[in-house]
Amino acid sequence: MNKAPKVLAFDVFGTVVDWHGSIAAEVTRLGLQVDPDAFATAWRQGYKPAMARVRSGELPWTKIDDLHRMILDNVLKTFKITSLTETQVQDLNLIWHRLTPWSETVEGLHKLKSQFTIVTLSNGNLGLLANMAKNAGLPWDLILSAEVFRHYKPDPETYLGVADTFNVLPEDVMLVAAHKDDLVAAHACGLQTAFIERPLEFGKNHQRDDLHVEQFTNYHAKDFIDLARQLGI
Repeated sequence: MNKAPKVLAFDVFGTVVDWHGSIAAEVTRLGLQVDPDAFATAWRQGYKPAMARVRSGELPWTKIDDLHRMILDNVLKTFKITSLTETQVQDLNLIWHRLTPWSETVEGLHKLKSQFTIVTLSNGNLGLLANMAKNAGLPWDLILSAEVFRHYKPDPETYLGVADTFNVLPEDVMLVAAHKDDLVAAHACGLQTAFIERPLEFGKNHQRDDLHVEQFTNYHAKDFIDLARQLGI
């Protein structure tokens, strides 16, 4: 029997919102003559290497907005896109502020919020997460970010920082995420963990092979409504 958590901390990109579908749709809307799915995938693939440069000290602390722009500039070169103005490139970079939530996200978050404190624990910067919440109607009790802790996940300071923020034990916090590397790192810090299946996170052409139940997760749910049901809501 799992001890009931007090705080649910949510990974955001892919867990709460559909980054791939949102970016692909924006590429289509802009009329860029490239494969929208390939473009979305390429942009996201630069994410972890860019954060690794910050985590290693190669780069000073850098907001995700700025890392996204560095990656985007390279992706535009790779895809030989030269038609966009600087203003258009800046707006495209802000698509991460406007990502669309999964179909049950908002309803599921409201259910979970009725019994738990719900917060973000994202590598996205504070301005990005606030704009996203406003745009998508995400009912967070608090927005926490790697920016607050000056550490990117999976550094322990991020997970333990949530417990410290609320003055609770690590085991009173549960990380909710669609990414097992994130959950492994949280589990190692003593947090509870909930895996959310997001089979379409990487697009309809990508078949995820990691949706099986793991020992390091306390809960395994199809979506947020399923997690709420398992938590007795």
